Amino acid sequence: MQERMKENHIDKFPLAMAYVPWQKFDRVYEDLEKAYCNGTIFPELNKPFTGRRCV
Repeated sequence: MQERMKENHIDKFPLAMAYVPWQKFDRVYEDLEKAYCNGTIFPELNKPFTGRRCV
């Protein structure tokens, strides 16, 4: 298996690449306690886990 990997030069490819679109943040929580409880100061990023899969 290792010989085959050397033949294909797979070790020269990057491990992973990611695409992350730019995000615009318009608002910030004024109540810092609420921000702390939500885990973010940006209301746009407050996406609570509901335990269901979105379809």
